[in-house]
Amino acid sequence: MRPSILRRLFRCVASTAVLGVLLATPVTATAAQPAVAADTLQQVTGFGTNPGNLQMFAYTPAHVPAGAPLVIALHGCTQTANAYYANSGWPKFADTWGFDVVFPQTTSANNSLSCFSWFDPAEDTRGRGEAASVVQMVEYAKRTYGSDGRRVYVTGLSAGGGMTANLLAAYPDVFAGGSVASGLPAQCATSQAAASGCQTGPQQLTPAQWGDKVRASYPGYTGPWPRVAIWQGTSDYTVYPANATALRDQWTDVWGIGQTPDGTSTLPGNTTRTVYNDASGKPAVETYSVSGMGHGLPVNPGTGAGQCGSTAAYFLNTICSTYYTGVFWGLDQGAPGGGDGLPAPSGLTVTGVTADSASLSWSPVAGAASYEVRRDGSKVASPTGASFTDTGLTAGVSYRYTVAAVDSSGAVGAATSAVTATTTGGVPVQCFTASNYAHVTAGRAHTSGGYVYANGSNQNMGLYNTFVTHTLKESPAGYFALADSGC
Repeated sequence: MRPSILRRLFRCVASTAVLGVLLATPVTATAAQPAVAADTLQQVTGFGTNPGNLQMFAYTPAHVPAGAPLVIALHGCTQTANAYYANSGWPKFADTWGFDVVFPQTTSANNSLSCFSWFDPAEDTRGRGEAASVVQMVEYAKRTYGSDGRRVYVTGLSAGGGMTANLLAAYPDVFAGGSVASGLPAQCATSQAAASGCQTGPQQLTPAQWGDKVRASYPGYTGPWPRVAIWQGTSDYTVYPANATALRDQWTDVWGIGQTPDGTSTLPGNTTRTVYNDASGKPAVETYSVSGMGHGLPVNPGTGAGQCGSTAAYFLNTICSTYYTGVFWGLDQGAPGGGDGLPAPSGLTVTGVTADSASLSWSPVAGAASYEVRRDGSKVASPTGASFTDTGLTAGVSYRYTVAAVDSSGAVGAATSAVTATTTGGVPVQCFTASNYAHVTAGRAHTSGGYVYANGSNQNMGLYNTFVTHTLKESPAGYFALADSGC
């Protein structure tokens, strides 16, 4: 029987449990008995010998077929798997793009603050401790959910970010990519006493010396290296921004591409993205510097395609890092080419735009009964021909499109690389003068720690009260910036 059919048999009707709340009775699963799929977080036991004494929780959307990607998401200190599930935004994109997520959890039995032990060689090196337990979870997911071993990714915050870097170094044969948020370079510390020194200022090593720490984690490895995203707030005084620089130096050296960027761009939330390409011109390392952000995972609550998560301790309202990480890994582009399905259409092009539409065309694929068009990761149409016009769009906004061929049985083939279409026109500039309290009430700003920040630009507007007044300029829609000197 085909794995996809087995997968459908194994997937059960989604649970009606409230999203974000653990089931009262966790599901127990063994290698011989596939875990039940449900749209909520469930605990899995019996996933392996578990030398690191970790707990495994999984989010496995019922509609996800066999051969889908797998994401491992590691929480920070004092957090839990459930907190990371509820606030990080990963379930949204697992539903939208189609993949499974495993949330490993450590407890105070391992560390008094429930931190992953990124500083302990007995726990964070190949074949040992917590690192080995995480890899056993990956193997369980491959056996039980049918996860694609070529598309396994790991991400983590703070101590989870430090463990992420160590996992990428120790298991480059397991992980195709990683994302380190407010974390540490691989093997920055090899004892708990040295950990705090890494957090406030890692050693002044050359890129080659940082790279050597990765190469020494799996001596003799000659395969491809993981693609790495690095997220860091410029006002992080728990894990200092110097760690992001060390991570950049470390992984660009491992890739052999140097530290000269191939491009920079400005993203929402005062975020600067810097790209370092491999020899083929594909991004291998990307850094995301969030101006003014402290220690935490960047999230951006909302219903937009690029929004996600909810604010909580160490989940900071700036930008949806999960969305940009997923796009960097290619999770929004469907299955990779070269499999048994139809190939990706060639020549995907934007042929025209108006204020509310975008037109696309591509080369026909032999054997295609229809095509699946996705906008910003969500399916929007199934045309039978090799062109499509998307309507009802917002003026002055950029949209990302991919196309995949669908055969007569309904199997979706490989997706194209994304193209961007930007509609013409835009919302006229609008200005609003009001108190900080009124701006927040009207949805133009938000609060954090008693202060008010403009939505979009995240500029600090001062204390949350009715006495401080500012003028905010809105352009484009939903993006507000201070304009006290004139709109």
